[in-house]
Amino acid sequence: MSQLSGLYAIWLREVKVFFREYSRLIGSVLTPLLWLVVVGKGIGASIEDDASFGGVGYDTFIFPGILCMTVLFQSVFYGLYIVWDRKIDFLKEVLAAPLHRSTIFLGKVLGGVTDSMVQVTIIVILGYFIFPEVTYTVRSLTVVYLFMFLLAVTMTSIGLIIGSRMESPEGFSLVVSLVVFPMYFLSGALFLKRNLTSEAPYLYWATVANPVSYAVDAIRYTLLRGDGGRPIEAFNEFGLALDFAVLGGFCLVLLVIGTWAFRTMRL
Repeated sequence: MSQLSGLYAIWLREVKVFFREYSRLIGSVLTPLLWLVVVGKGIGASIEDDASFGGVGYDTFIFPGILCMTVLFQSVFYGLYIVWDRKIDFLKEVLAAPLHRSTIFLGKVLGGVTDSMVQVTIIVILGYFIFPEVTYTVRSLTVVYLFMFLLAVTMTSIGLIIGSRMESPEGFSLVVSLVVFPMYFLSGALFLKRNLTSEAPYLYWATVANPVSYAVDAIRYTLLRGDGGRPIEAFNEFGLALDFAVLGGFCLVLLVIGTWAFRTMRL
């Protein structure tokens, strides 16, 4: 078996598992919608002035953050499958194949990324009908999917790294919860990060160190437009070039760490 054929086989297996679990697909779509309705409409109704959010409604403001949340939760929790594969001895069969462990890791990553992209696409389509302020063009969608892909690779790698070191699903869920919730709440998905510079500078620097912040920043600046269809400069907190460089750097580093984690993984 060639490495490329093995990579494809592992990816295909992960995709088939995803599409056979209808409850998982439905739940992953309903959760972001619940956030948009409850958080977006609930908190948005208590905000009288939209100027703090670039002149758009609060539910529209958090829409890019909800896209990133979809990728974040789906991708990191994807690492749970490594724990289950070890418990049912499927992972032993895969590792017994004439494949490099880096190939196995990349196949798992691509499977998790594909799952995330399917869910993001559903939310993007729904957003087109729900939020008229959201701008969908070939350029904006290209930027969105580029950053969603980089974020999915980064977060899937984190989930697989954690999963390769855990022995029980309960332990995995506990550790991952301690990872994903701070990453989401400190990503600027629900507020502008620059507002923290005077109120809580230590939290601002936590957002700067958070890879999810750069995906939220790029997608929000790309998708949301103000009067006359002009970009909202208040949303350009880091700049697209820096967003791409930092998130791409996180992606490469975590791929390297993930490959090492799989090479040293014990069954």
